[in-house]
Formats: sequence, C-alpha cells, structure tokens
Amino acid sequence: MSEQKYSPEEVEKIKTRILEALEQVIDPELGIDIVNLGLIYEIRFDETNGETEIDMTLTTMGCPLADLLTDQIYDAMSDVPEVTKTDVKLVWYPAWTVEKMSRYARIALGIR
Repeated sequence: MSEQKYSPEEVEKIKTRILEALEQVIDPELGIDIVNLGLIYEIRFDETNGETEIDMTLTTMGCPLADLLTDQIYDAMSDVPEVTKTDVKLVWYPAWTVEKMSRYARIALGIR
C-alpha cells in the first residue's frame, strides 16, 4: 500500500492551486480562461504520487483549439510543484452549455 504524502486539507489546497493555475489558460477565441468558461469538469490529484488527471471538455466537438489548450494546461501544471505528472482527458459528457460558464464569463461575453 502506498503511503499518503498529503492530508485531505493539503489536497484541497493543492486542487485550489491547480484551479488557479488553470485560470491562466485562456481560450484565444473568447479571451476567457478555461475555468470560468466551465470547461474543467474534474481534477483528480493522487495524494501518494502527485499524478493529476484533469477532465475537460470543449465548447464544440470539432474545436480546433484542443491541442493548444492541452499544451497550455501542461505548461500551467508545471507551476504547481506538487503535480508530478499531468494527464488531460477530453470528455464530452455532460455536453458543455453556456450555463456551465461562470457569471464573470457570461458578463464578459455579454451573455445573460
């Protein structure tokens, strides 16, 4: 059995820092970060080895920005020292809708 490196409280703080790092990843078409756009569905941080899985979606299935955004996510994760490895998983369920955007993103884009 592998030994836990981080307490549950520390894991929550690390996940918060991961989210903060992901807020630096800006969708170049919309000019808003992927967190406020509601594209990040889940973050799984393994407290034993620092491996991190990020479930994200895109606004459309054929979005040409998938590779660019994924590369930016890997770059952003290098700013979180506890993250030893990052795996970005593109998921399509549940489908992304405007309702997943934060209030900030909807205001910035003029969506009510």
